[in-house]
Amino acid sequence: MRFGPRKFAVVAAIALAAGAVGGPTAAADRDHGLPLGPRGLPETRTVETLQPGVTLTTIVRGESDPADGWTVEVAVPGGGDDPDPDPDAPPTAVADRAHADALAGALSGSGFAARVEDVATPAVADFAGGSLGFRVRIGLDADKAAANALLTRVRAAGFTASAVFTGWDGASTDRGPWRVQVLTIDPKKFRGDLVGDFGPDIERRETTSVLARARNATAGVNAGFFVLDPAAGAPGDPAGLGVYDGRLLSESTNGRPVFTFTADARHAGVDRYSWTGKVSGRGTTLPLDGINRVPGLVRNCGGTHDDRPTSHPLHDTTCTDPDELVAFTADYGTETPSGPGVEAVLDRQGRVTEVREPRGGALPAGARSVQGTGNDAAAVRAMAVPGARLAVSGHLTDERGRPARIPQMAANGGPELVRDGRPHVTPQADGMVRPGDPSFYYGWAAKRNPRTIAGVDGHGRIMLATVDGRAVDSLGLSIAESAAVADSLGMESAVNLDGGGSTTMVVDDKVINHPSDATGERPVGDAILVLP
Repeated sequence: MRFGPRKFAVVAAIALAAGAVGGPTAAADRDHGLPLGPRGLPETRTVETLQPGVTLTTIVRGESDPADGWTVEVAVPGGGDDPDPDPDAPPTAVADRAHADALAGALSGSGFAARVEDVATPAVADFAGGSLGFRVRIGLDADKAAANALLTRVRAAGFTASAVFTGWDGASTDRGPWRVQVLTIDPKKFRGDLVGDFGPDIERRETTSVLARARNATAGVNAGFFVLDPAAGAPGDPAGLGVYDGRLLSESTNGRPVFTFTADARHAGVDRYSWTGKVSGRGTTLPLDGINRVPGLVRNCGGTHDDRPTSHPLHDTTCTDPDELVAFTADYGTETPSGPGVEAVLDRQGRVTEVREPRGGALPAGARSVQGTGNDAAAVRAMAVPGARLAVSGHLTDERGRPARIPQMAANGGPELVRDGRPHVTPQADGMVRPGDPSFYYGWAAKRNPRTIAGVDGHGRIMLATVDGRAVDSLGLSIAESAAVADSLGMESAVNLDGGGSTTMVVDDKVINHPSDATGERPVGDAILVLP
């Protein structure tokens, strides 16, 4: 039976009390509120009980800052275009001083008073920070309409530009405001189930609210990164490890962090895994490249040694490999991907029941398949004799290379935010630092964006937090700020999940945050749901 919410009064003393969120393990600075903006900013916290062992804490900090306003940021010529369209992908906004000065000169020649600004970012665990480069901006106005009018003139003059709010830059002096919402699941009191859910199949996207409604969930948040553009794979496919009720249905982005948890919420943490798989039969064993994804396309990279341009994680990049073996389960969708190559369909016992060439088609209930493309098509053709048995298997290793058990639930993420109770941000290891492309780090990590965070506090309580952003009434967080907030909330370990327009929190069948996409709530790949 679902409990009705019980609201607690909001007063400053309670808002900043050690017990409000996170318990006594939280950082000492918590007595001053969230570590955002100057100390002494107004901050309120409201706590609601959603069901036994589950609370929702809403934190509002800060106030509008008159020093912030709308400006026109001009793209610097000479930057590369992202080959994988993504509404969260940042523009080419940062370049070296020479290119920035040349752009400012061109703008001046067109009658615009441009300024060149150095973009600095703090050091984190595996990235030195410092100056990323220089951006070029024009004007500063409290009125967005005035900035848009200037933007129209800049574009008419032949420049690529956008209107941005300076409060999204990430300056430590900004006064806010920020809106943070935290679901806390206490395993000592929780009697429901905590699950990862991708909907009716992997290849299609659903909104977090639709996923929550289908499971009669008390609450939920969006979860891992996923394929968005059909040119990068099947939209909705997790772009990293996906484990649901003990079933590994999407391979890992090798070495990147994931949030793992059990249905009873008694065990949770941030782990790093690598995956290897194989298919064996007729005296031959072949390595698998992936599970339940379009062959040849590896979103976020981190795959096998023959992937291009890299086998290391590279965020929001689609690596390619023309010669692949990919295994499928019926969870993938109504039909497996079609195209050149060979597909062996297997029954529940692993016997080959059909060989398709070209590949693609529906799978019978309980069936699996293996697709081979490029040079690997011949290997499948030779192995897949009707009636022959093929064994498909895979296993995980931890970050030390030791065999690891498949977790009950896992959602992919990155970068890591908190380790052993201290901020530990790893954008370099997790592929958010692109060589020769400072604009990506600037827009994705250094600037403030909506964020979704998962972690565990010192009492073993699971925390799922969303932070609204890309708005003037909630600025969002940089990645470094995300780590500081997670730490201040008492998380002993934490990881960044998919954010931007994906960031969504649902409670009692209602979206309670403010998703940033202009079209409203974004369909996502999967969600973490709190069931009664």
